[in-house]
Amino acid sequence: METNINTFEQLKNECIERGKEIYEVAQENMALNSDLKIEQVRAHANRSLFAMKEAIQVGLVSKELSMSGMCGQDCFRIQERFKKHPALFGGTFEKILKYALATSEENIRMGRIVACPTAGSCGILPAAMLSVAEDCDCSIEAQLDALITAGEIGRIVAAKVALAGAVAGCQAECGVASSMAAAAVCQLRGGTIDQILNASALALKNILGLTCDPVAGLVEVPCVKRNPFLAVHAITAVELALAGVESKIPFDEVVDAMEQTGAMMSPTLKESSQAGLATTKTGLEVQKRVFG
Repeated sequence: METNINTFEQLKNECIERGKEIYEVAQENMALNSDLKIEQVRAHANRSLFAMKEAIQVGLVSKELSMSGMCGQDCFRIQERFKKHPALFGGTFEKILKYALATSEENIRMGRIVACPTAGSCGILPAAMLSVAEDCDCSIEAQLDALITAGEIGRIVAAKVALAGAVAGCQAECGVASSMAAAAVCQLRGGTIDQILNASALALKNILGLTCDPVAGLVEVPCVKRNPFLAVHAITAVELALAGVESKIPFDEVVDAMEQTGAMMSPTLKESSQAGLATTKTGLEVQKRVFG
């Protein structure tokens, strides 16, 4: 029997009624709605997981610049620094920054990445989830559980708001990616359903209003560097949620607020490159240099 779940309240209720975790409800519904077996759903998730890991490994060793010449070597720079000066927050923090930049820079090189939920935000979920998975020695099955959990968060948000900078600004791209990453990491860390939803809500609500103002209309500046920032943002949300900190605004209402904020946001700040960073003196000079 198919179950339509379009809100987080419905998701929570389904989990309670079935006595299952978020990923279990999600994979069962996906299997039913797609006429697949659960094993096939997980196999599809595993292909995405493999592609995420591959993008990180390729990105870690590449110094190729993007076609514009603006980005492509920040991952190399941060790795060189950490060889001499370890990060203040430790090894997992180092991995998160490296993995987020590696993946995002692969995107601007036109390499293979997993849009999660978009290409411009592709480094956030893999960086947060895989760094924690490696350092906590999580199994592949646990990683798949986390990835499916994150996917369900993104799916429900997308049922309300189109996940595109042109529709609701970067809050709908990097913001939602951070929310998905928080869900994944919270699942890996043994979080309850409430803790997972709170972590996701905390991550999203604290980035509301983030504009999409790419320099020269390219998914490079500030997009690439937003990925490591928002990956760390997700970890903050997880630690708060696991400590019992709750979002006073329910997750569904946070999504409503994001939709409202996106609707009120000026079109010039929604992927048009007609305001914000894109129209600074330097931003305009870069556009002229790249496009003539």
